[in-house]
Amino acid sequence: MTQPIILAIESSCDETSASIIQAGKVLNNVIASQTVHQKYGGVVPELASRAHQQQIYSVVNEALTSAGMQVRQLNAIAFTRGPGLLGSLLVGVSFAKGMALGLQVPLLEVNHMEAHVLAHFIDDPRPAFPFLCLTVSGGHTQLVVVHDYLTMEVIGETRDDAIGEAFDKAAKMMDFPYPGGPLIDAYAKEGNPKAFSFPHTAIPGLDFSFSGIKTAFLYFLRDNKKTEPRFVEINKNDICASLQAHLVNMVMEKLKLAVEQTGINHVAIAGGVAANSGLRKSLQIQADQAGWNVFMPKFEYCTDNAAMIAIAAHYKFVAKRFASLEVAPAANLVISG
Repeated sequence: MTQPIILAIESSCDETSASIIQAGKVLNNVIASQTVHQKYGGVVPELASRAHQQQIYSVVNEALTSAGMQVRQLNAIAFTRGPGLLGSLLVGVSFAKGMALGLQVPLLEVNHMEAHVLAHFIDDPRPAFPFLCLTVSGGHTQLVVVHDYLTMEVIGETRDDAIGEAFDKAAKMMDFPYPGGPLIDAYAKEGNPKAFSFPHTAIPGLDFSFSGIKTAFLYFLRDNKKTEPRFVEINKNDICASLQAHLVNMVMEKLKLAVEQTGINHVAIAGGVAANSGLRKSLQIQADQAGWNVFMPKFEYCTDNAAMIAIAAHYKFVAKRFASLEVAPAANLVISG
């Protein structure tokens, strides 16, 4: 089969998404966001899974319609197996199984984190192998050596919290509405990144740790509010700029070390936090200084989306790595190499 047509489904957290890929070309990327979590200040797993159940049929139907495809034309169904919220994953896995069984076509399971990395192959420019990818999101912070489309090696990761969680929790401490990470980025553009300083968590090697900075930030706000109750309101831009610069410096420090240790100067970023303007700017500056070849995905391919599941599924289809109907979602799925 020279031109496989694959339907890909993403439901790992609070985005219901579907995408059609034909012969390695992504035709669309339909995403339905969930607004129900905003009043709770974070994703509520049970509500997320219910919203997926309500949205998945219409999202898949829109993907097929906008691509001009009929269900009978599909050659395979792909889905996110993990990592993610178990209830949310279960909706996508069950829907994909039902379609594959009904159409008598193969299933393709996709690792969500591997898909973030492979989002770089949706459009040009595409990195050459091997390359180093800094994958940063709400649930993960990893340094990955990418040997080829289906062979990846994690050489560093967070020992506790992810950088995206640090952004979101800090935003919540400042009473920003959910999701607060992008708001920190927006306010930081108008602030002084050197206005305030925060402690640095020293972890040997290529691993990360962000739990300490969250605690330090909590005490920082508490102590300053004692003398000035309107401290956050008055210094909002400078606080955001300083915190963002500190977190970006923490990941850039490890990224530089990874380049030194591996000798790989083809460097990419992926994941939701890859949309952060401070990180993108810092990476570009470092690339200009050190001669790195850098790759940054389009914003729509940074956050959770089915287009990245589709491109990963395409390479699995080519390699004939099909999944069994016995496959189950895995909330803590890891990159196996």
